[in-house]
Amino acid sequence: MKKIFLALAALATLTFVSCEKKDVGGTEVKDMSGEWYVHIVAIDENGAPLYGGDDPFEFGPFILLTYNDAANNGDKLFIQDTPNADGEYFWEFQVKANCNTGDNTFSVKGGEDLVYGISIDITNGKVLYGAATTPSGQPADSITMDILFEDDENAGVYYDRLRFTGYRYTGLVADE
Repeated sequence: MKKIFLALAALATLTFVSCEKKDVGGTEVKDMSGEWYVHIVAIDENGAPLYGGDDPFEFGPFILLTYNDAANNGDKLFIQDTPNADGEYFWEFQVKANCNTGDNTFSVKGGEDLVYGISIDITNGKVLYGAATTPSGQPADSITMDILFEDDENAGVYYDRLRFTGYRYTGLVADE
C-alpha cells in the first residue's frame, strides 16, 4: 500500500510540475508589432494631405502587419500589407525597416521589397500609444508612416508619396 501511495504522490507531483506555465516573454519589438487597420492618403513634398485627405485610389482600409525579424535584436521591424475585404492587395509588399523602440519610430531608405524586389522608402514611421480613437469610440494605439514605392508611376506626378495612417486592429466589427 505504501508503494502505491508513493507512486501516486510522485505522479501528482510530476503532473503539477509539468503543468507550470513558463513565461516566454515577448519579442524586442512587441509594443510596435501588431495588426493595424490603415487608410491611404496622398501627400505633397511638405507632408500635407492632398485630395481632401481622401484615399486617391478608393482602395479602402486594409490590415498592415508589423512584426520582429528572426534576430530579435529590437532594431528591425517587418512591415507587410494584407488584402482588403475584396481580397485585393494595395501594393503587396513586405520590407524590413530599421526601428528604435525607445521612441517607437521606424524607417528605411532603399529597403528591398521581399515580394517583388523593388525599392521602398519609409519615412516618419511612428507608433503612438493610445493616440487613436476607433470608430466604436475606444482608445487604441496609432501608426503612421510615409511610403514611396520605386515602381509607383503616380509618385512625383500626382503626389510626392503616400501616407498610411491607422489604429491597432481590435477585431471588433464596429471598428472596421
